[in-house]
Amino acid sequence: MPASAGAPDLSGFAGGPGPSGSAAGPELSGSAGAPDLPCFAGGRGLSGFTGAAGPPGSAGGPQPAGRAVGPELPGSAGGPELAGRAVVVLHAHPDDEAIFTAATMRRLADRGARVILVMATGGELGERLAPLRPGETVHRRRLAELEDAAEVLGVSRLVLLGRRDSGMVGWPSARHPRALARGRTDRLARRLAEVIDAERADTVLHYDDRGIYGHPDHVAVHRIGALAAAMTGAVSYEATVDRDHLHRRGGTHLIDAASGHTGDYGRAGHEIPVRLTATDAELAAKRAAMAAHASQIAPAAVGGDGFADTYRHEWYLTSHARGLLTDLAATPN
Repeated sequence: MPASAGAPDLSGFAGGPGPSGSAAGPELSGSAGAPDLPCFAGGRGLSGFTGAAGPPGSAGGPQPAGRAVGPELPGSAGGPELAGRAVVVLHAHPDDEAIFTAATMRRLADRGARVILVMATGGELGERLAPLRPGETVHRRRLAELEDAAEVLGVSRLVLLGRRDSGMVGWPSARHPRALARGRTDRLARRLAEVIDAERADTVLHYDDRGIYGHPDHVAVHRIGALAAAMTGAVSYEATVDRDHLHRRGGTHLIDAASGHTGDYGRAGHEIPVRLTATDAELAAKRAAMAAHASQIAPAAVGGDGFADTYRHEWYLTSHARGLLTDLAATPN
């Protein structure tokens, strides 16, 4: 769950067929001036924004109809009833998107929404559960894994904010000048707001005010996401976990180890207004997305019969009485 550099907006992701009619999988965006990266496994790579497919409304990008309003989910179950809608999903480190919001993202894409995944860091301080290739860094491996997971989840555009992983509370890495935890919230929120506005997105996902379990980068993501939502008027949903549910699962969720098995994470079940329950197909996509992060997530974590009970649900806080995710969670495919 870690970081990167600069002020990003890269695009261009040659790969398999993309969701919602895109030609070639998710576009990849990074900051202007960010270095181009060579192709990763699978032949895909990050390229500079210039000359690559842009966001809706830009030259070469799809032309949106405008920020949608009105009824959230018209149309038949499973149909493309969210065509023309866009949702921005902000995460801290590659693999967080798979662990906390994968089923939600897959359902949005399957319903026809454009899903824009914004990754705040490149995960440089993550563990290495799988050996690196000669010359490969943790950062490059994690971005390659992120590309694979993004394709599985139907992401239309992947934006890299380019900050560096801050590490856990008390680590000296948080003092690095590019650490996400040291970044100015207002500047990073403005960059996120620019993505929201460019995509004409009406919904933004980020984390609860504790960063789910207190990781400095997760707390920063909450602050950035909340401020960007306020700047743009987008409906805000805060990803969290139901600690009552996970305690009953006996510490099998990855967040248990990440939080030091303290049980101090998320919210009590009665505090959470939105719970999305994955279908079997969505759960399979979530399992595949998590498995794509092989450098961080051990095979045992995604195998076995207990996976469904642990990871089938995704939880969100919101202050809005109505919103896209609220209705989406109530209408499984």
